[in-house]
Amino acid sequence: MSDKLSGPMVAPLSGVTKQIVVLLHGYGSDGNDLIALAPYWREMLPDAMFVAPNAPDPCDINPAGYQWFPLDLDRDISRLAGSEKAGPVIAQFLIDLWSETGLEAKDTLLVGFSQGAMMALDVGLRLPEALVGIIAFSGGVIAPDEVGSFIKSRPRVCMVHGGEDDVVPVAMSVRGSEALKAEGVEVDFHIMAGTGHTIAQDGIEVANAFISRLAKPS
Repeated sequence: MSDKLSGPMVAPLSGVTKQIVVLLHGYGSDGNDLIALAPYWREMLPDAMFVAPNAPDPCDINPAGYQWFPLDLDRDISRLAGSEKAGPVIAQFLIDLWSETGLEAKDTLLVGFSQGAMMALDVGLRLPEALVGIIAFSGGVIAPDEVGSFIKSRPRVCMVHGGEDDVVPVAMSVRGSEALKAEGVEVDFHIMAGTGHTIAQDGIEVANAFISRLAKPS
């Protein structure tokens, strides 16, 4: 496992970095996949730098892509073990970004898809200072029953999941959103009807609305 992440970056539209959007890709993909979300949000966040790091390990089933953790037969165990290894690497990536830019957690939006969404939630909730927000597409909370034991901050969260997802069941997001709400986390939750393991237009629109509210008081 590499202890230093890197990937594609899109500079802020304004030319001045005052915000950071970090995008974590899914299993077997890479940063080039999620950096494609930047055009949707650049005008909404003109001062934001978008960065999409590749996961630390080559994917077991797709050497051209990467994985945050392997997919073992027991998915629950592989998610727990994988998050313990990949989580600190992502956290250090964020710390390095803040050191380089002079920005902080409150200036940072963490976004993930599938496995990347699981890692975004797992890492973001463990940070001592709250991110401005977390957007989780087609993922979920890795250990929903343990949230109370590890949560350190309560950023706003947006969870979007396809109702027909046969890769990561929508029940994972449902259960995760309930666990977060029980811990006092503000959660926007949306099921994309008739959608599989992807991001549909209504999911993008929900994320857009969430982003537009982040600058407003809770």
